Amino acid sequence: MIKIGDILDGKLSMNASGSAYLVSTDLPKDIYIHKSNTNHALHLDSVKIEVIPGDGRSLEGKVIEIVERFRTEFVGMLQISDKHVFFIPDSNKLSVDFFVPKNKMMKATDGQKVIVRLVEWREGAKNPNGEVVRILGNAGEHETEIHSILEEYGLPYDFEEDVIAEADAISTEITQKEIDKRRDMRNVLTFTIDPADAKDFDDALSVEWVDGILEVGIHIADVSHYLRPDTELDKEAYARGTSVYLVDRCVPMLPENLSNGLCSLRPNEDKLCFSAVFKINNRGHVTEEWFGKTVINSNRRYTYEEAQEIIETQNNVRLLGIEDTELASAIIYLDKLAKTMRKERFKKGSISLDKQEIKFKLNENNKPVGIIFKLGKDSNKLIEEFMLLANKHVAEFVNSKGLPMVNRAHEKPNEEKLERLKEFIKEFGYEIRTQNPVEITRTLNQLLLDVKGKAEANMIENLVVRTMQKATYTTKNPGHYGLGFENYAHFTSPIRRYPDVIVHRLLNRYLEVKTIPKLEKLEGRCLHLSEREKKAQKAERDSIKYMQCIYMTEHLGKVFKGIVSSIQDYGVFVEIPENGCEGMIRLSDINGDTWSADTNNYCIKGYNTGDKIRLGDEVHVIVSGVDIEKKNINLSLIRL
Repeated sequence: MIKIGDILDGKLSMNASGSAYLVSTDLPKDIYIHKSNTNHALHLDSVKIEVIPGDGRSLEGKVIEIVERFRTEFVGMLQISDKHVFFIPDSNKLSVDFFVPKNKMMKATDGQKVIVRLVEWREGAKNPNGEVVRILGNAGEHETEIHSILEEYGLPYDFEEDVIAEADAISTEITQKEIDKRRDMRNVLTFTIDPADAKDFDDALSVEWVDGILEVGIHIADVSHYLRPDTELDKEAYARGTSVYLVDRCVPMLPENLSNGLCSLRPNEDKLCFSAVFKINNRGHVTEEWFGKTVINSNRRYTYEEAQEIIETQNNVRLLGIEDTELASAIIYLDKLAKTMRKERFKKGSISLDKQEIKFKLNENNKPVGIIFKLGKDSNKLIEEFMLLANKHVAEFVNSKGLPMVNRAHEKPNEEKLERLKEFIKEFGYEIRTQNPVEITRTLNQLLLDVKGKAEANMIENLVVRTMQKATYTTKNPGHYGLGFENYAHFTSPIRRYPDVIVHRLLNRYLEVKTIPKLEKLEGRCLHLSEREKKAQKAERDSIKYMQCIYMTEHLGKVFKGIVSSIQDYGVFVEIPENGCEGMIRLSDINGDTWSADTNNYCIKGYNTGDKIRLGDEVHVIVSGVDIEKKNINLSLIRL
């Protein structure tokens, strides 16, 4: 039990109001800290707190020591007046501005985006002192804002010259000596299916009937052949950890010569691959497996749209030539097989989370002029199913031998959050059962099926996601709950994910019966790569929020119908189904009553009237303002 006077350690998680929570896996619950008691600590700093009596709560905390700053450099905008220079951080998690001496500005001008280093925060001072260490450009300009997002999460957007030079120096020749070491599959019918705008093709499928049995090859670019350990190129790829997909660009993990050239499985070119080849019966069951290095030559590159047309028409009217006919037949057959495998996967415990993806239609100036909702179709699911198959079987192969592995782990859902979800969805007429893992999975899938097309669909899907743990990379193997797999790893995207590169190296080492790596070093790499993935995901979300803000500047003053999507201590988030944008109504801005949040029961309450606004309620809102720097859409509630 936590009691008044206890000294506790943890990390500070701050919100936009300046108050915070002490977060630690060692604590039964997070401890609230009022903004007057944060004692100069900032978001994610490691701190010690003293437990004190709460104001409206049984217990609160007060920061008594900052053990370690999480970061000392921040992204934001300079505001310059005759007397003072202030730095306004972009992050919603930083509610304090920095004072910048005029001789520490690096000649930055008013309204420019900069990176500022925290120099000191004197006892009793309202604001910390900082100094400009880099100028990013003028606030509001597209490139400046995108670079600001990347800088916020420490994600580089350019390669150093020596890294590019090293990539450019790699030989493009595939020698006969190298081919002789590999399984030659250049004469097997092979194709890729990728987005229309894809520049790198890191996976291909092949189809061959051997003695009446279907043999499917899942061919992955052999990045590890070119990316040698301890080179500058390899160090840079590991440091990045992943490619970052922003609204208007991909910031690649590898230089273009590798990602779009040597390792891209372009049609009619010999390419080196690491492959998983499976003999599969008509029930979608693997009867035999083979892993190893190959050389392939893809016959055709399809877009998802082209493959979808083949699947939907089930004929080859628009295709010419025997080869195209064979390829179309292969796609149709693999689609049927993928559907059988997918159905079986859900039966065995996979959760069906097919969330719609938001895409922006951009003009020549990268300004959003439209929003498109995309859901994966059969052609997407075909590729997904065979990639899952390869990832699962590679993990099973290594883990069954008790060898060190980089697993993609996904723990069981949070039980408390599941129970809260169960109670909440009752009000919408839905139910889930939480007696055992099988019932949880079955009823969650039924719930996701039942809400499809309903106004509350996205909100309930998001709540289901929030009950889930975050997937991570680890040498431990708790399985992958969301997929219902006892073994799972990332093997299929080494162009854009460094964990896949490690899995390729490990698998090759084990196939060649070489030395076993040290587990401790591997686990440290997993921690680093999990962190890099989280930062990339946050940057991707911020780029979407940024574009949504730009889009909504054209809709100021407009009334929209929305769904309450989240309840926070300081406000209500509302999603606008028409365009997928989400904005916030501050509690202090709702007229007619004094409102307080009850986050445990997903609602806000009016003090005088007793009125409630709950998660999932339909409301009408006006777009009252847009803060592009903070990436906030401000909404006002219309009380009908």
